[in-house]
Amino acid sequence: MGTPSPRAVLVLAAALAGLLAPRAAYGQPNFIVILADDVGWGDLGANWAETKETPHLDELAAEGTRFVDFHSAASTCSPSRASLLTGRLGARNGVTHNFAVTSVGGLPLNETTLAEVLQEAGYSTGAIGKWHLGHHGHHHPSFRGFDYYFGIPYSHDMGCTDTPGYNLPPCPPCPRHGAAARIARKDCYTEVALPLFENITIVQQPVNLSSLAARYAEEAARFIRRASNSGRPFFLYLALAHMHVPLGVPSPPPASGRGIYGAALSEMDALVGWIKRVADSHGKGNTLLWFAGDNGPWAQKCELAGRLGPFVGAWQRQRGGSSAKQTTWEGGHRVPALVYWPGRIPAKRTSHALLSTLDIFPTLVALAGVALPPNRRFDGLDVSPVLFGWSDVGHKVLLHPNSGAAGKDGEIETLRLAQYKAFYTTGGAMACDGSIGPAEHHQPPLIFNLDRDIQEQEPLDLASREYQAVLPAISRAYAQALEDIATDNVSVADYSKDPAATPCCNAQHVACRCQAPGSHAAVLDPRTERRATRLCL
Repeated sequence: MGTPSPRAVLVLAAALAGLLAPRAAYGQPNFIVILADDVGWGDLGANWAETKETPHLDELAAEGTRFVDFHSAASTCSPSRASLLTGRLGARNGVTHNFAVTSVGGLPLNETTLAEVLQEAGYSTGAIGKWHLGHHGHHHPSFRGFDYYFGIPYSHDMGCTDTPGYNLPPCPPCPRHGAAARIARKDCYTEVALPLFENITIVQQPVNLSSLAARYAEEAARFIRRASNSGRPFFLYLALAHMHVPLGVPSPPPASGRGIYGAALSEMDALVGWIKRVADSHGKGNTLLWFAGDNGPWAQKCELAGRLGPFVGAWQRQRGGSSAKQTTWEGGHRVPALVYWPGRIPAKRTSHALLSTLDIFPTLVALAGVALPPNRRFDGLDVSPVLFGWSDVGHKVLLHPNSGAAGKDGEIETLRLAQYKAFYTTGGAMACDGSIGPAEHHQPPLIFNLDRDIQEQEPLDLASREYQAVLPAISRAYAQALEDIATDNVSVADYSKDPAATPCCNAQHVACRCQAPGSHAAVLDPRTERRATRLCL
């Protein structure tokens, strides 16, 4: 090859400068990641015309980029969140199923979180909302890279409250007398009240679910203002209680279950809109906002569950069980996703790139101008070229771990290769009618062409030319993925339990209430909630 001309060198230099502009010319951007809980792909009006309750999210989609082939890293709470914050699947980071109220462990301490990387890079870091990655000792978010934490340590159905909201089956409020605490209710926590933390201190137990969304909005706005005034870039991880049950009680209460869900969806939409306005007010164009879901809807909650859109997993539903949360069908892991960064990310754009919550970690680290942690492999990609509209190519292969419906938790028995999706194991979670689809193992795998069959209704005929053509590539990709995990530095989470690890601000009171039952201060006034109660670590 000949020596490039000076003009060619200048053109190349200009092109490289343009590629680096979003991260270099504007300094370190702020990041807000909003993670909705149990939200359906069809719960976003921009995705599904039947949904009318999300005008603010639809506006966000119109002013940013909407990703329609975006997936959670797992189909249940703890593994999904662990993967978002590490960029690694549970098979690597050790978090393969949910942690309990009495869990001693959490996300392994040798795993590096996104917050730790950004904190080291000079960011102010805050987590508001649901954690569910361990609350005992140094697994608490205050020791995982977050300068500030305000929220609940796990799902908000994992403790009783005085405002229980809507659930199926309905759960009673917290007991106020010792005998009542011993009454067992199926699928309901009645022994210990749900705690609300500020940093390492329980400030309310039980938490007032009726005002929780407003408290999250208030604390998020306060964090953004405080970080902006400090002159430091910030990272805010806002993990909403919406749309997980129990759903809040709107006023006046709707007449139907869908009305209840719709009212809760409207509340979530308004909260996201508020956060966007607050961020814009502190320098529009300085902050990247990434909205996504942690997994699909919890179908066994019937009318209190979200909309799947077209991703109904028809093959599984014909055999019984749900094809949503806890499964590896599209309805379990394909989630709504929007990215907004005015002046940087194209508006009114729809991307069909195959992306995942796994990509949030390496992408934000790259945009912050820092390096990924060494001595480990990542399942996520730096997808900033996709965000900026320079490319629409994401993952060539995307792995979907077992998440509770079938197979061993965390194992990889489903994968995506281009438009093809292969199942080595199938199974349905509990459906609204109580049915559970049996686990079935497939060798050779079931293969669906999602370009033609987004409902996952009819797998390719094993004897067909198409199946025979794609099977070798799928088999190679699967073997390479398993080999890559087997030869990586993998972690093991501690899933042991001890009642002493239960968050409890006053063990002398029924259900660990912070104040005596019947006292007007049992639900603390926001102005006095900041005083320290017992540290529970």
